[in-house]
Amino acid sequence: MESYKKQRLKSAAAWTMAFILASIWLVVSLLPFLFMVLNSFKEKFEMLVKGVFVLPDSLNFFNYKTVLEGSFSRFFTNSAIVLLVCLALLLFISACASYPLARFKFRLSNPIYALIVACMAIPLHITLIPVFKMTRSFGLYDSIWALIGPYVAFAAPISVFILTSFMREIPREIEESMEIDGCGKYRMFFYMILPLSTPGLSTLAIYNGVNIWNEFSFAYTLTQTAPNRTLPLAIWEFQGEYSMNTPMIMAVLTLTLLPMIIMFIIFQDKLVKGMTAGAVKG
Repeated sequence: MESYKKQRLKSAAAWTMAFILASIWLVVSLLPFLFMVLNSFKEKFEMLVKGVFVLPDSLNFFNYKTVLEGSFSRFFTNSAIVLLVCLALLLFISACASYPLARFKFRLSNPIYALIVACMAIPLHITLIPVFKMTRSFGLYDSIWALIGPYVAFAAPISVFILTSFMREIPREIEESMEIDGCGKYRMFFYMILPLSTPGLSTLAIYNGVNIWNEFSFAYTLTQTAPNRTLPLAIWEFQGEYSMNTPMIMAVLTLTLLPMIIMFIIFQDKLVKGMTAGAVKG
C-alpha cells in the first residue's frame, strides 16, 4: 500500500512538472504570434502610443487591404507554385529512392544509403556560387523555376533518410502475400508501399513545406526582379518600403504565416502518425 502511494505521488509530480513545462512552452510560443496578430490591426502609431500587447481600438483591416492590393498576391503565387512543384517532385523522388534501399538487398545498398546520409552534412551556403553559375548556364536565372532544383536537391537526403526508415517498418508479410498473388514490384510500390507510407510522406510534406516556404538564401541569389521573387523576399521588400510602419509589416507576416498554419491544422493527425510510426514494435 505504501509503495502504491509513493508511485502515485511520483506520477502526480511528473504530470505536474510536465504541465508546468508545457504551459511555459505554450506561452513562449504563443506570445510572438499574439504580438504579430494584435499589432497587425493597429494604426501606424497606435502601437507606440498604447503598447504592443494592448488590444487595438478597432479591427482595422486597412493594413491587410493595402498589402493585398499591392504586389503581395504575385509573391504569394510564386511561392505557392514553387512549393507545390517542389513537394510533388521531392516526395516522388524520395519514395522511389527509399523503396529499393528499404526493401531490397543488393551489394551497394549500404554505401548508397551512407552517401545519401553524408549529403545531409553539406552546408547550403557553400553551394550558392556553383548553383548560381549552373543556373545562369541553363538560362534559368531570375525565374521561379531556378529555385526548384536546389530546393529538391537539398531536401532529398533527409527525406530519403526518414522515408527509408519508415518503409523498413512495413511488415514484410504483406509484401510476401502480394508476391504470392502475382503482384510485381512496380504494382507493389504504387498499390501497397505508397499508401502505407502516407503518414511518413505527410510528415515530410509539412517539414519540407515549411522550409521551402521560408527559404531566403537561394531565392535572393537566383532571382533578381520583383515579379519572380517569393514571399520571404516580399517580407524583406515590404520591410524596406514600410520600415516606419510596423503594423503593416505585422500584416505581411500574418498573411505569410497563415498558409502554413492552415496546412498544419489539416495534416496534424498525419504528422503525429508519421512521427510516432515505428516507435513501438511488436
